[in-house]
Amino acid sequence: MTEPLLVAPDCPILPGMACRHGLIAGATGTGKTVTLQRIVEGFSRLGVPVLLADIKGDLGGLAAAGGGRPGFEERLAALGLPPLVPEAFPVEFWDVFGAGGQPLRVTVSDLGPLLLARLLELNDTQAGVLSLAFKVADDQGLLLLDLKDLRALIRHVGENARHLQLEYGSVAAASVGAIQRALLRFEEQGAERFLGEPGLDLADLLRRDGQGRGVVNLLVAERLIQAPKLYAMVLLWLLSELHERLPERGELAQPELVLVFDEAHLLFDGAPPALLERIEQVVRLIRSKGVSLWFCTQNPMDIPPKLLGQLGHRVQHALRAYTPAERKQLKAVVEGFRPTPGLDVAAAVGELAVGEALISFLDGQGVPQPVRRALVLPPASRVGTLTEGERQVLLQASPLGTRYREAQDRESAYELLQRRAEESAAEIAEREAGRRAASAAEKQAARQQNEALREAAREKRERDRLLLSVAGEVGQALGGRSGRSLARGVLGGLLGRSR
Repeated sequence: MTEPLLVAPDCPILPGMACRHGLIAGATGTGKTVTLQRIVEGFSRLGVPVLLADIKGDLGGLAAAGGGRPGFEERLAALGLPPLVPEAFPVEFWDVFGAGGQPLRVTVSDLGPLLLARLLELNDTQAGVLSLAFKVADDQGLLLLDLKDLRALIRHVGENARHLQLEYGSVAAASVGAIQRALLRFEEQGAERFLGEPGLDLADLLRRDGQGRGVVNLLVAERLIQAPKLYAMVLLWLLSELHERLPERGELAQPELVLVFDEAHLLFDGAPPALLERIEQVVRLIRSKGVSLWFCTQNPMDIPPKLLGQLGHRVQHALRAYTPAERKQLKAVVEGFRPTPGLDVAAAVGELAVGEALISFLDGQGVPQPVRRALVLPPASRVGTLTEGERQVLLQASPLGTRYREAQDRESAYELLQRRAEESAAEIAEREAGRRAASAAEKQAARQQNEALREAAREKRERDRLLLSVAGEVGQALGGRSGRSLARGVLGGLLGRSR
């Protein structure tokens, strides 16, 4: 805390104004990363933790002492400043994929349907079904933690759409199918590791080391940036989480945390109006929580106008303008600075050398200072990457240890819905078994009845046969005697008449 947050000669960021938001802009290769590294070092010395994404893998050098770069020494000599004192800063690595740092996770419930719908690139109808599913989960006590919970929930909503329609509205099977396909693509990218437990404890982002310096939390983003939607969602979730969880602090002597959005345009590309409105609201209010936001991008026009107006600290590196559209953007950039007599900002912004910038920070009253053209001071840490061995040493020495290493899988929506399905299947099987038993009993009774009827019929036939047989014999016997009697009678009669 002995050194002020000095970005360039006579261009300090006052600690009392450091809670205000800032912008670092400029074309590729103009020195934005070195400027960002210098600012991060200054915040760390002030005891302010920083969270930023390492897109190219070169910000890991903050954890190692710098020096030995002739260009930097020449710059300091030209400015009449003493040689650089190398310094390493406390760095904690985080990784959504869990490979290059502490696994960074969030539960599905904490993420919410709005950010998730954007991540999955759902249309309005599909996003409405997703919001409906979250409401069903809340009402039915279904805890949403990981990806399999969400997939089970969507399947449950699809299978029970007819029953849910009266209370929640119609659910189109096509929308359910589209959401499931989007979740499948999400899973194939390996990003499902981001959803689950243990979730991030914000206190682990607000740590200081034994010397009182703020810990620099680096989000390993070399692989993450290849999925721009996921990258944007992670940063927006962190912004929302900080806004929701941190208490109101009012005006502070310095920030509690600095959050840096590199490649900031990815946060806003394709964002629906509702999400943009939410972002703008959070950016306005989060300063009272002690959080300072810095946006890094190639062109300030990448930032929505309502947000751009809230960025009081500005560092503008070289910006080229060749086409009419680029010249129009350049004019807007120039008009964003408080003019300085004798400085042609429009000409200067196209002439800036690497490491040179137009700088305007807030004064003690919160008013932007007149813009200055200045050389950015070199950082004290290494400019460049860490070796894999250096990174592994830092990971093994992390005080967080294995707190986040192993994923947890407690009972949640997947298990509850699976149990319900099993119980329902058991009930159906029991009913079916009862029905089959009743049917078997009925069939047995019918068979017995039929057998009895057949037996009675057989006995009747036997009796009838016996009676017919007896009757035949009797008839034969009676028929013989009758014949003789008749003959005798006739003969007798004849005989009698003959007598």
